[in-house]
Amino acid sequence: MKSFFSVLLVVIYFAVTLPICAHESVKFNKELDGFSYPFSVGTFNFNSQNQSLKMRYMDIGDRASDKVIVLLHGKNFAGYYWERVAQDLVKQGYRVIIPDQIGFGKSSKPRAYQYSFAQLALNTYSLLGSLNIKKFDIVGHSMGGMLAVTFAANYSQTVEKLILINPIGLENYSEYVEFKDTNFFYQNQLKTTLEGAINYQKNNYYDGKWSAEYEKLLIPLKGMLAGNDWEIVAWNNALTYGPIFSENMVAKFSEIKNKTFLIIGTRDKTGPGRGWLKPGVTRTLGDYTKLGKTAQRLIKGSVLYELEGLGHMPHYEDYPAFIEAFNQALNQ
Repeated sequence: MKSFFSVLLVVIYFAVTLPICAHESVKFNKELDGFSYPFSVGTFNFNSQNQSLKMRYMDIGDRASDKVIVLLHGKNFAGYYWERVAQDLVKQGYRVIIPDQIGFGKSSKPRAYQYSFAQLALNTYSLLGSLNIKKFDIVGHSMGGMLAVTFAANYSQTVEKLILINPIGLENYSEYVEFKDTNFFYQNQLKTTLEGAINYQKNNYYDGKWSAEYEKLLIPLKGMLAGNDWEIVAWNNALTYGPIFSENMVAKFSEIKNKTFLIIGTRDKTGPGRGWLKPGVTRTLGDYTKLGKTAQRLIKGSVLYELEGLGHMPHYEDYPAFIEAFNQALNQ
């Protein structure tokens, strides 16, 4: 009898502690039907580039609040990963808008779309206009930082504060990296595996560490890989590399007139295109210990918060350290 209970305890232990992606069977289409977001999802229907598109978004908090904040996701995720940040913001009286950009999350994945950060900024501006939102803070993480910079440069009159969390685009990749056809990225995306994504994020985001909390963020990827629409998802993933490598955010820094805050995990080494540098280029891409300071000098009046020992996902890797800096930025 003792051995039976010992075996039972072992079974229960592994059932509880196995990573969520290891014991949860999921299958999603290109718009993540069946995957529950942390808050109710709305739909903004609009026409862009001669096609009807659906931009999904979450809108939480007091609709009458005069404090509004927009959270822009990075390339490897969508709006769902802002859950904890959004909950804290609502407690502080904010109305929080969390869009999925076209090509990401629950939003449309068109067969053809000319992606640019100016286009994504216009889409977001149009969404906010449809909600009658005139003034707001804007927050961008990773690729969302490139979008947030473009938004602030193009629609500066609407932005109260600009907060950038480990943004990419702090260096001009086209200066150092060989141009690649979209087919290059598409073929790489078709080879995506869950194991490969875990290994990449483990090594590049979390300093070799891993947890069930990190793995939960990959449930949408797992489900789309298992679904029937991965080809079109992969194609949109490939298309969205275009603006990352062709648009120079550093040149826009001087255009930013809004109060700007940079929250930088200094261990971050994210350097898109590191594997295909131009001949003779010796630059080390993704040195955030230098990039954050350089951006602070170039963005007039900006404030830099350095989070020592943290990487590309500070709002997941060490939430208390992140939220302390984030709240300081909000309250200045």
